[in-house]
Amino acid sequence: MNLRDLQDIVSEGESERLELKRSTGQRSEAGKTVCAMLNGLGGLILFGVNDRGEILGQQVTAKTIEDVTREIRKIEPPAFPDVETVDIGRGLSLILVRVPGSNGLYSFEGRSYLRQGPTTRIMPRDEYERRLVERLHAHRRWENEPAADGVTISDLDEEEILNTLENAIRWGRIEAPSKRDPESVLTGLELIRDGVLLNAAVALYGKTDRLKTLYPQLGIRLARFRGENRLADFSDNRQYWGHAYSVLRRAETFLLDHVPIAGKVVSGKMIREDRPLYPPRATREALANAICHRDYTIPGGAVAVAMYDNHLEITNPGALQFGITPEKLTQPHESRPWNPIIANVFYRAGVIERWGS
Repeated sequence: MNLRDLQDIVSEGESERLELKRSTGQRSEAGKTVCAMLNGLGGLILFGVNDRGEILGQQVTAKTIEDVTREIRKIEPPAFPDVETVDIGRGLSLILVRVPGSNGLYSFEGRSYLRQGPTTRIMPRDEYERRLVERLHAHRRWENEPAADGVTISDLDEEEILNTLENAIRWGRIEAPSKRDPESVLTGLELIRDGVLLNAAVALYGKTDRLKTLYPQLGIRLARFRGENRLADFSDNRQYWGHAYSVLRRAETFLLDHVPIAGKVVSGKMIREDRPLYPPRATREALANAICHRDYTIPGGAVAVAMYDNHLEITNPGALQFGITPEKLTQPHESRPWNPIIANVFYRAGVIERWGS
């Protein structure tokens, strides 16, 4: 990057992704900002520019660079932003620190920071805890923990397990295995690990009545309201317990019973076409997503379908994760299932169109 490029950047003023420092004497404050940018979208820190955007520069030696990098080394886990210099003449230089964004969980001297506009602030406790859960989630989560004591393959719906295999082969998302017994299929789907049955297997295929006490959250609530909000009376109210495929079918049947049919005469054909107000393909995808993204650690939680006179709601237990907000849901974004093992099985079986959808 040359001086002209830097002048253009500086002219835009400080922002969430740009911090200006008069000199490396402010490197401790800059360390907090590096931490904040690592926890966000990344950015650029410039030493040698004052708050008014005047490019002043400073004398830079090997020790100067070492002082900056020493400050950065106080960040945990270790981070390695690029540090470079730009000569501006008269024996003076600027120091640039390029920080990659990660929306991660970094700390500086034991505290985590965030950028809010051009300001660096201490990360709120609830945000810190949310990010900590997400970081741990990559390694340990409900779906990949061992099933409850005493639960075996005999507690599962073996017919549904074999249906999954047949559908996966038909969709070309798994090669036909030499062994087709339930245990081999579950192992191939990563629902048995090191000989141990996982919670994900129970969520997908749990069938026996005794599992209702061990896994009360494997349910769905279905309601049709006579009105436009939950203050209205029910015209239908159903609750079911069952594995993922079972509750998915129950919900689809409920929607078939209640979704209005819109009909119109097709021009030039003189025939009437009837179509559901809510396309079955779209509602199936929404239901599958509710199952894949829900938080199974909430004992009383259940996927819920509520139909009103003017809209349809499909909700699940848990919060939005991985930095997703309600606003981002309406825009293109990376989908990261909260339960990737369950999502992967749904993908292979053709329940969802692509993994992570």
